[in-house]
Amino acid sequence: MVVNNQELWEEVLCSRGLIVVDVYQCWCGPCKTVISLFRKIRNEHGDDLLHFAVAEVDSIDALEKYHGKCEPTFLFYAGGELVAVVRGANAPLLQKTIVEQLEAERKVLDHGAERVVIQDEAFLQEEENTAVEEEGEDEEENEGEEDKAD
Repeated sequence: MVVNNQELWEEVLCSRGLIVVDVYQCWCGPCKTVISLFRKIRNEHGDDLLHFAVAEVDSIDALEKYHGKCEPTFLFYAGGELVAVVRGANAPLLQKTIVEQLEAERKVLDHGAERVVIQDEAFLQEEENTAVEEEGEDEEENEGEEDKAD
């Protein structure tokens, strides 16, 4: 499935099951090396709960934070929530994550298990770095004001 606008993005997130999304930028395109892997996994599992999509970050507001990132990024959503992220075109890791997350989603849907929702760690680190930088700037401003008072 190709997702190229916010409305379609929101619709995809409402899908039942696990959605594996290859996020890309228009100048780079989706990761062609994993398309055959996705087909293979789809054929092996033949599961109605497993969906694959490619989403262009430049045209989807919800993916704005991925703009300007150059490595392949794969987002795993279930129940409209982010449950896993894989960076890089690492086929064994992608396959392992798909199998694990699909099994976890089956447990949620069939047995009422709790879904484990995550935040993308890369953006948590960026937010922490930004907060530290802003804190440092505030301290520099305060030092400058103290010097003026002396």
